[in-house]
Amino acid sequence: MTILDQIVAKKHKEVTASKIVTPYSHLEEREMFLREPLSFREFLLDPARTGIIAEFKRKSPSKGIINDQVAVKDVTTAYAAAGASALSVLTDRHFFMGAKKDLLEARKFNDIPLLRKDFMIDEYQIVEAKTLGADIILLIAAILTPEQVKQFAALAKSIGLSVLLEVHNLEELERSLCDNLDAIGVNNRNLADFTVSVETSFQLAEHIPDGVMKISESAISNTQVIRQLKSAGFNGFLIGENFMRQPNPGAAMAEFVKEL
Repeated sequence: MTILDQIVAKKHKEVTASKIVTPYSHLEEREMFLREPLSFREFLLDPARTGIIAEFKRKSPSKGIINDQVAVKDVTTAYAAAGASALSVLTDRHFFMGAKKDLLEARKFNDIPLLRKDFMIDEYQIVEAKTLGADIILLIAAILTPEQVKQFAALAKSIGLSVLLEVHNLEELERSLCDNLDAIGVNNRNLADFTVSVETSFQLAEHIPDGVMKISESAISNTQVIRQLKSAGFNGFLIGENFMRQPNPGAAMAEFVKEL
């Protein structure tokens, strides 16, 4: 059983428990459910911003603890001030030391789009994402059937959320394409063995349909790579570990942006 298999198995148990504690009907009664989500496309393509989706991540299964000494408010507001186009917040607790309250905290202090970074395996999580203040959800092709991707994307759009589909290879991309996708993220990290290579993005760039925003995720550690990815047609760049492993992630991003 791979780490990804373990994550998905754990996630099924968590969602089942969450449904018992907070049924669907209670989710839709939350004040945040009525909030109008921000446009991912508008912010990502804004020339005044960087195209960077800056991530708050304390830990990962492959690297262990990255940085558990910083506060969500401090890091995310500094990311936004440095020109982030969106913020990615991990909400998986068991494997990433994330929490749903982290997303609520980020929403409280920021007025740019928020991505709920988690392993979405049930429609419940999508509705829940909106009540936590998310504007964008992540659908990971490696753990979903084409029919699930289609259903989840349609549900997300029906409640105003933007959809980022994550793929790692051409097979995942081709079988998962459907309506209601705002962006396709190429994960340069192989979720089966956690090896990384930014070449994955360059290989898949030409296969992503026109009209869908292109995001490169992981393994981005210098500005030259971003320039190359832009030349290949990418609009956005999800960066987390490169900033989070520094004592002051927000300052690290500000320095990175200066080099751009």
